[in-house]
Amino acid sequence: MTMTRFIFYLCFFLTAVVFAQEDENAKVKATIDTFFEGFHKGDTILMKSVMMDKMLLQTTYTTQEGTNILVSEESSKLMSAIANRTNDQKWDERLLTYNIQVDGLMAHVWTPYEFWFNDEFSHCGVNSFQLFNDNGYWKIIYLIDTRRKKDCKNKN
Repeated sequence: MTMTRFIFYLCFFLTAVVFAQEDENAKVKATIDTFFEGFHKGDTILMKSVMMDKMLLQTTYTTQEGTNILVSEESSKLMSAIANRTNDQKWDERLLTYNIQVDGLMAHVWTPYEFWFNDEFSHCGVNSFQLFNDNGYWKIIYLIDTRRKKDCKNKN
């Protein structure tokens, strides 16, 4: 094989790998976007379309007394809260950035956010999503978030 042909194949291979990775990142991001589209609309069916049946859900926060808390919940509790949200409540979780990492069938997404309730700032934090590629469809298998009212960019 000549050096020119070798370089051609190497460039072709590397380009294909880069585009494949970008495509998977876009699919993972679309999964997160679909989850939040359902969240904002109150559409639990749309949310469930990108969730595994037994998705693990956790939240971390520090109490006013300074105690660190980890709360684990069934995803059904979140679905119930969304389905039963009244029309006078506007929940607006604004994702600030996406840090997406993919390795084969697993993906991780780190999304700092601000949460607004009825157009007033409530809290901020970070979501950490774990996803699994279920036969070509990215599904959320785990979500943990942090919540705080202080040290939020441009808020307190």
